[in-house]
Amino acid sequence: MKLFRYAVAIAVVLCASLALAESGAKKTFDSLKALEGTWEGKNNQGQSLKVTFRETAGGSALLSEIYGMGPENMVSMIHLDGDRLLMTHYCGAGNQPRMKATLAPDGKSVAFDFVDATNLASPEAGHMNHVVFAMPDADHHTEEWTFLDHGKPMTELFTLQRTK
Repeated sequence: MKLFRYAVAIAVVLCASLALAESGAKKTFDSLKALEGTWEGKNNQGQSLKVTFRETAGGSALLSEIYGMGPENMVSMIHLDGDRLLMTHYCGAGNQPRMKATLAPDGKSVAFDFVDATNLASPEAGHMNHVVFAMPDADHHTEEWTFLDHGKPMTELFTLQRTK
C-alpha cells in the first residue's frame, strides 16, 4: 500500500510538471500571437523593411514574413510541439534552422535558440542561430537575429512599429 501511495504521488508530480511546461509554451505562443498584423521599420543599417505576422492552420501556427532583406523574403513558422514552442526559419541561405523558445520572466521578450536544421551542409555552415523578439508595448517590437557562420556571429536588429 505504501508503494502504491509513492507511485501515485510521483505520477501527480510528473503530471503537474508537464502541465506547467505546456502552459509555459502556450503562454509564450499566445504572447507571440499578439504580434499578428503588419509592422514597418528599419534594420541596424537604416534600411526599410516590413514584417507581417498571421495565424494560420486553425491558429496552430504563426507565420512571419520579412520583406526588404534582399531579393527573397524570409519566412518563419512558429508552432507548439508538445511542451515546446518551436520556430522553423526558411532562410535565404537555403537551410531551415529550427529553434526552441524561452519566454523572459517579465513576459516582454521571447528568445529562440538553435536546435537543429535541415539542408545545413555542416554545423559550421552559415545559419540562423538565435532570435529575440522584444515587445515593450502593443505597437512596437524589435527582432534581433543572429546568423552564425563558421563560429562568427553576425547580428541584425529590426526596430518595428505596428501599421495594421
